[in-house]
Amino acid sequence: MIKFRNIKGTHDLLPDQVAIWRQVENIIHLIMEQNGFGEIRTPVFENTDLFIRGIGTDTDIVSKEMYSWTDQGNNLLTLRPELTAPVARAYIQHQLSNKNPMHRLYYLDTLFRRERPQKGRQRQFHQFGAEAIGSPNPEQDAEIIAIAYNTFQKFKIQDMTVNLNSIGSPEIRIKYLKLLRSSLVKVQSKLCFTCQNRIEKNALRLFDCKNSNCQTLLDQNAPLIFDEISDSDYLHFDIVKRILNEVGIPFSHNKKLVRGLDYYSHTTFEITSKSLGAQDALCGGGRYNSLIEQLGGKHTPAVGFAAGLERLILALEKNQFPEKSPDIYFIHLGEDATIIASKIANDIRIEHGKVVIFEVLRRSLKAQMREAGRSKAKTVLILGDDELKKNKIIIKNMQSGEQKEIEISKLDQYFNNISN
Repeated sequence: MIKFRNIKGTHDLLPDQVAIWRQVENIIHLIMEQNGFGEIRTPVFENTDLFIRGIGTDTDIVSKEMYSWTDQGNNLLTLRPELTAPVARAYIQHQLSNKNPMHRLYYLDTLFRRERPQKGRQRQFHQFGAEAIGSPNPEQDAEIIAIAYNTFQKFKIQDMTVNLNSIGSPEIRIKYLKLLRSSLVKVQSKLCFTCQNRIEKNALRLFDCKNSNCQTLLDQNAPLIFDEISDSDYLHFDIVKRILNEVGIPFSHNKKLVRGLDYYSHTTFEITSKSLGAQDALCGGGRYNSLIEQLGGKHTPAVGFAAGLERLILALEKNQFPEKSPDIYFIHLGEDATIIASKIANDIRIEHGKVVIFEVLRRSLKAQMREAGRSKAKTVLILGDDELKKNKIIIKNMQSGEQKEIEISKLDQYFNNISN
């Protein structure tokens, strides 16, 4: 018989794991709302050309990692590998710029990339992020960085580092890439195979290489883009730093931080944590003033970040979100008692908002009590045919062991009293 298993690079989230995810997601929603951001949800697949234009043909995402196919209508479609381009597409399509000069959008959704699965990185994965669209000013950059940093602080993530840089305007980037390539001509053959290909296709990605020999050659031969930025770019970056200092967010200026996606300009940043081990990135982001124009909209400044939910949950302290226990485990014995117990359980859930686990396996009293203990329910209700004849129900406090019998008609009053 065929035994089906989940596809490589995907994971099932079982109820105890989902309970943690939901608590994490609820906190993220709350933080975003406190900062005035509204949630946006885009389709799980888009036209492939959206990502080619937005991310760039020479990125690993487009060239190696996208799940793409041609549908029955001969449309080339792709499961979204990132969310900034879809958000920008929605911004243009719905003419949001006509409704308000400033839009603060956030997302918490599923993405797909065919990369090598590893701890905290899967082929189907989840991200949350924020996009502030409309402001070209450095205070917006600083606010985005602060939202990301404060989110991770809320989750008590330890050993965090904010790496910060500026790659200047798109005009600076063009001039810099020519300078970078000419500076590496003599050592090109000594670089790893991947870096040799990147020199022409996406030279900024050289600084992302994990090969220590490549990094040594870059340190010795490569100019840094920050040293080429304009005076206005420098002023923009200086204000970002001053605001971060003022609000108490520690950062390091890392001149090698460039982020390889084509749409970035000016401020770039990344937050890492040693608690994640070798793959230490929690989130990354930056300014992308030209993306919306590239996708057919008006020139619109924007800045944002994206963070992996799997990475965040890996970094959480153990027992940070203890397992929630049910309020009530309802034990019942006998056919008539079962019918009445079903109604009582339903009423308690609706009228009092309690979490009630209702026994459905018709086990013995002893077995049901054992299951109630295993569930860590705070209270046990017991209704048998003998209690039903007296119109009584037994209530047992599982913490104190105290047990009492009350009239069924007074059960509502009992729960009202303990709620007050």
